Formats: sequence, C-alpha cells, structure tokens
Amino acid sequence: MRLTFRILVPLALVIAAMAWLVVPLVDELTLKWFVRDLDIRAQLVGSAIEEPIADLLQDRVRDKVKERRIQAYLDRIALDERIYAIGFCEGSAVPTYRTHNFPGDLSCPDKSTNGLTGRVVHHPNGLLHIALRPVLAGGKPVGALLIAHDMSFVERRSADTKRYLLLLFIAIGGATALIAIVMLQLSLRGWLRGVKRLIQGQRMAVPRQPDAPELLPLARDLQALVQDLDEDRRSRDEAQVTWAPDALRQILHDDLSDDEIIIVSNREPYIHVHTSAGVEIQRPASGLVTALEPVMRACSGTWIAHGSGSADRQTVDEHDHVRVPPEHPSYQIRRVWLTKEEEAGYYYGFANEGLWPLCHIAHTRPIFRATDWERYVEVNRRFADVLLEEARTDNPIVLVQDYHLALLPRLIRDRLPAATIITFWHIPWPNPEGFGICPWRKEILDGLLGSTVLGFHTQFHCNNFFDTVARYLEARIDRETFSISYLARETEVHRYPISIDWPPSAMQGQPSVSTARAEIRSLLNIPADAVVGVGIERLDYTKGILERLAAVERLLELAPDLIGKFCFVQLAAPSRASIPQYQRFEADVRALAQHINDRFGQPGYTPIALRIQHHDAPEVFRFCRAADFCLVTSLHDGMNLVAKEYVASRDDERGVLILSQFAGASRELVDALIVNPYDIEQTARAILLAIHMPPDEQRSRMRRMRHIVREFNVYRWAGRMLLDASRLRQRQRAQKRAAHPAQVLQYRRRAKHGSA
Repeated sequence: MRLTFRILVPLALVIAAMAWLVVPLVDELTLKWFVRDLDIRAQLVGSAIEEPIADLLQDRVRDKVKERRIQAYLDRIALDERIYAIGFCEGSAVPTYRTHNFPGDLSCPDKSTNGLTGRVVHHPNGLLHIALRPVLAGGKPVGALLIAHDMSFVERRSADTKRYLLLLFIAIGGATALIAIVMLQLSLRGWLRGVKRLIQGQRMAVPRQPDAPELLPLARDLQALVQDLDEDRRSRDEAQVTWAPDALRQILHDDLSDDEIIIVSNREPYIHVHTSAGVEIQRPASGLVTALEPVMRACSGTWIAHGSGSADRQTVDEHDHVRVPPEHPSYQIRRVWLTKEEEAGYYYGFANEGLWPLCHIAHTRPIFRATDWERYVEVNRRFADVLLEEARTDNPIVLVQDYHLALLPRLIRDRLPAATIITFWHIPWPNPEGFGICPWRKEILDGLLGSTVLGFHTQFHCNNFFDTVARYLEARIDRETFSISYLARETEVHRYPISIDWPPSAMQGQPSVSTARAEIRSLLNIPADAVVGVGIERLDYTKGILERLAAVERLLELAPDLIGKFCFVQLAAPSRASIPQYQRFEADVRALAQHINDRFGQPGYTPIALRIQHHDAPEVFRFCRAADFCLVTSLHDGMNLVAKEYVASRDDERGVLILSQFAGASRELVDALIVNPYDIEQTARAILLAIHMPPDEQRSRMRRMRHIVREFNVYRWAGRMLLDASRLRQRQRAQKRAAHPAQVLQYRRRAKHGSA
C-alpha cells in the first residue's frame, strides 16, 4: 500500500501540473486556429459574391431597383449561420448598403487603411471577426465588402475544449493509476513475465511449462483485439476523402489488400459491331455503364457481361476476354454468350416485360410467363458458372448489377461462401403489394438475400425492400442496423446514391459553350439567339417523353411569341425494339412530335427535333452545353444520371435543370426546378420560368448543383460500397480468429491443472 501511495501521489501532481500548463495553451491555439479559418472563409465568401455584386452595381436599372436588389442579395448571404452582417463600402465611413443587424459603431476603413482582415473586435453581442474584401469591376475597384463573422461559437467551443481536456486528464490519471496498481499486483504474483512476453508478441500456444497458463485465453483475446484495432485505424471517414480514381486504388491497397474485384452485369461497357466501315466500338446508352465504367478503370479487375454485339465474338481471345478501353486498356471484359431463345426469355421476357414494369410505376402491365422464368434461371446459373471460372480466389469481392441477375447472389453464396457479394439494384423497388404480383417473388428475394450488402439509390426504396421481405419471407429485420438475417446469414441493406465521374471524361475536347451554342443552332436551322431545350434518354415509356412533348406543346400555346425562336431537341437511343410495348411507344412518340411540328412549324422551322439514334457521350455533352435548359421528366426512376451529366457539362454555371419529382436525383439536386411530369400545365410553366430565369439565379443554382455532383461522384459511390466490403471482411476475419468454444475449454482445463 505504501508503494502504491508513493507512486500515485507524484503521478497525480504531474498530471495536474500538465493540465494547468496545457489548458491555457490549447485555448490560445484554438482561438488562433478559428481566426485563421475565418480569414479563409471570409476570403471564400468575398470571392463568391464579388462578381454578382459587381454585376448588380453595373446593372442599368433605376437606382431604387438596384438598391433593392443589392440589399436583398446581401440579406440572403447573411442568412448563413456564421455570418453576422455584411456591408458594402464605396468610399464614405458609413456603408452604402448593409444588412439590418450591421453594427452601428462599425465604419468603413479609409483609403490609408491596409484592411481589417483577421481583426477580432468586441461587440455587445460577443466577439466579431471583421474582414475587408475589395470589389473589382472590369479590373477597377468599385468598393469593398465588409464581412463580419459571429465568433460566439468560438467561446462555446473553447469552453467545451477546456472541459473535455480536464476530463481527459482525469481519465488519463485514473487509467494510469489503475494500470500502475494492476502492474504492481502482477509483479507480486509473478505475472509480469507472462504479460511482458505477450507484449513482445511471443507465442502463447500452450508451452510445456507455462509461466502463467491462466493467461492463455486472455492472450488470444488481446492479440485479436490489437489486430482489430490496427485494422480499424486504417479505416477512413468518407467525408475527408477526395474521391477520385486514386482514392479507389488506395482503398483497394490499404483496406482490401489488393483483393480481387469482379463486376457482373447483363450490359457490357463496350460493344463491338459490324458496320460498313468495319468493326466499330460503341458505348451503350446506360446509366449502369456510365457509373461503373470509370470505377473499373480505377480498380482494374474483370467485368463479366453478355456479349451482345454483332462483332463481339471476333474481338475476344480464346478465353472470351477482351481488354478495354481500346485507347488505354486497364481491365478486361469476360463475355457470356446467349442463344437467341435465351436472350428472348431472360432479357426481353422476364427482365424487361416482367420485372421492369413491375418496379416502375409507369402504368404498364407486367407480363410473366413460365418459360421466360425458366430462361431467367438458366442464364443466372450460366453467369454463376462463368464467375467461378474467372475467380482466382475463394473470397473475391463481387459487384452484381441490377434486376437481370437477381438470383445470382444466392448462386454465388452457395458455391463461394467466403465471397463478399455487393448487389446494387439500379431501378426502383416497389411496395410489397406491387411486388406481390410476381409469381416468383420468394425466389427473387431469396436470391438477393444471398448478398453481403444490398444497395438501392434512395432510402425510400430500402424501406420498401424491408417491408417486402417482412411480408413474404421468414426473416429477422433490424431497421436500426439496416440488416436482414435470413438462412443464418446477414445481409446489410443500404442507400448508395449513384453518380457520374468527376471531372467527366466526356468533357475532354469539348468546344466552348459559345461555340457549342452556335454549332447546334446552325444544325437546327434556328436563329443564333433562339432558345434551345434538350431531353436525353433511352426510348423508354418510364422516361416521360410523351408527357414532355405535351408540355412543350402547352408551352407554345401559352407563349406563341416563342414560335420560330424555340426548339426542343429530344435525343432518344433505341431500346428493346423487339418488345411490342416499346414498338408502340416509339410510334406514339413519333406521332406526337409530328403533330406538334405540323401545328406550330413553319417553312424551314420545326419546334421539335426528334433524333432517335445512338449518340456517344461527347455528342451528348455538346448538346447539353448548347441548351438553355434540360428537361428530365421520368415517371419513375431510380436515379437518372442524365440530370447529373447536364449539371456536369455546364462549367459556365448557366442553364436550368427541370427535374421530375419521381427521379431519385431530385433528392440531391434540390436547386433544379422540380415538377410533377403528369402535370402538363406545371411542366410547361416551369419551362417558361427557365427561359426567363435571370443569369445570376441560374448561376447560383447551377453552382450549388455542381458542388453536389462533384462531391458525391461515382468514385464516392463505389468507395462507400468498397469501404463497407472492407468493414465486413475485417469482421469475418475477426470472427475466424476468435477462439473456438472447445479450445477455450481446453485452455481452462490446462490452466487449472497447471495451477494445481
């Protein structure tokens, strides 16, 4: 006891002295850090609003109108939770414009003042950080912005920091004291040698004459804990990662130890076709390909897909492989060959006449045939066989894509139990009543629950899946952990909003916006200042193309002055042309476009430019850059990447996105004009609003949407799934390292015998 007292008292004094010295130092450093951060933030705020303020000052309108606009703009900026007030100085001591709470004792600096950036002043309401930012117009100074940031949060955080530091030192003191006492007790009982050997990493595997045999079970647990902590240390916060191809490669190297990555989908990223000019390579118009192809470029690996191109067989090697992309090969495609009968039943039949309309609320009746189901099962087994041939290990990471391969996760799980299977469902998931229409609903749910992780675009679709499983299967659902336990295995169900690559590869070599505008208007044979809108998708009844054209017709009724000065371009890639519903739909689209052109067209002018053909990504981006607005009117959509591609194409920060409320993208791109595509009147008026939207509002909306698309890009989408795969694989390894109950019992018996 005396020895313990002699150790603990000096230890407590040392820790108290350290706390007395460190806490004020940390308080001072914290204030300096926050002042520096506010300097940077003020610089960013000033840079962001400098151009709009300069534009408003040069606006040739009446002074009172200009004053109201500038005042309103400053008031909107001051809504930021950190900004206390903003003033604009034009030379006098009193700001020309200022927000309502601008301190009355705060004046503009004179010309001799070097600026107030970084100054902290005391105010009755607390500390304020004052920054001065000059405003230039045409390279000449026209005034200065005085930005005041509220620093009350600094005082609150400083108090919290002091409290947490004191608690930390108390915890350190308590932990250190506890460790000291334990170490003393261990030394008295002769355990010190055993613990020292454990710390040094020596094996504790039942020696013939163990120094401390009762430590053996504890040793195993501690070693497993140390390894788990080391693995957790390498895990990352996705918000702190700059998501790019290099980030994905780093995840594979650090978190997945270069594990094998395999993507399986029906659609292939590159198709080889015979043309009059020879064999050409096409990239299909598919959101799945748009999202996943950049991921495979970054991660390498193998992509297993159906070889559907007319020249696909002529371009593979003896193992049905082809290296892509053709310009810089970085991964390989393994093509799966299907007969015409298999493709008709599996793809056109069950997948696209059954599951596709079942999952999309587009009022098209799904068709289910027993023969189509048999083909669907056969093809899913074929893909499973090919995956077994391609897998180099017994525990690959497999990314299964979309509704064509709903049975594949279970087939893989049965053959490769250690595999990590991430299934992503790219289309909506209906409610239980809607899904109950499918005669093979239990088989599809069973197949999907073979996945380790199952992903959807939105939380709404995740919730629908939970409800469907609860309705039709005997499974344990934990909505708190987003997991489903079924057949003694657990599947996590998460929301992963898909996106596009950033910066988009299709932007390389694009002409300037002004050049693209001139080229497209010349192509359409309309005036250079004419309004152009664009719609881009596959020719599919879920995309709302008929409703969109009806809205354009209503627009020309509401604004006849646009006739001759307006053109809407609909780019539509042919899709599933052998299915009767799609044949009828294409005929309806052509008929409606012709009706509108007959009604409002003039010699040499048609308001609707319908282009039903394949368009590659650079051509699509050229139309996006030339268009004044983009119309996305999906009747039901998982995400819709066209909306994000339009935003990504507008590096001039102009243009307006009109977006359906039934597209998953509407949850993220809230600065678009959100419409109900079934409401033709609302959509037409949204187009009119887009045409007349002021440039500064276009710029502010587009800037915010571009920030969302940039930050939440496809690499983040894939990275989140790969990080979840890493987490689950670490958990599996930890479970394998855990001692088997029989081994624990054996250790205890030996320990008892040794102590006896």
